Amino acid sequence: MSRREQIETMLLDEPKDIFLRYALAMELNAEQQNEKSLEILSELQAETPPHVPAFFMAGQQLAKLGRINEARSVLRDGIDHARSQSNSHAAGEMSEFLTSLGQFGE
Repeated sequence: MSRREQIETMLLDEPKDIFLRYALAMELNAEQQNEKSLEILSELQAETPPHVPAFFMAGQQLAKLGRINEARSVLRDGIDHARSQSNSHAAGEMSEFLTSLGQFGE
């Protein structure tokens, strides 16, 4: 049984588990199933409270796919949510990555 399959099996018992869902998104990304991964990350971003790491990972995936403007938007949202959750470390990491992408559209 693959790691993804193990996570999916665990999710049958705990379908709302944020960490398992995040882990599944990471496995899907590793398997190049980008749209499925981004869909899960988007769902995690919509949680209350939003799962801050999901913004950073989505931003990285979108940038890797050449979807730079989408990556910038997700990262800006993630920075706002990280700050609202007093997560200055995550806000700083996303800010640095956003800066590496440039602030403006291409």
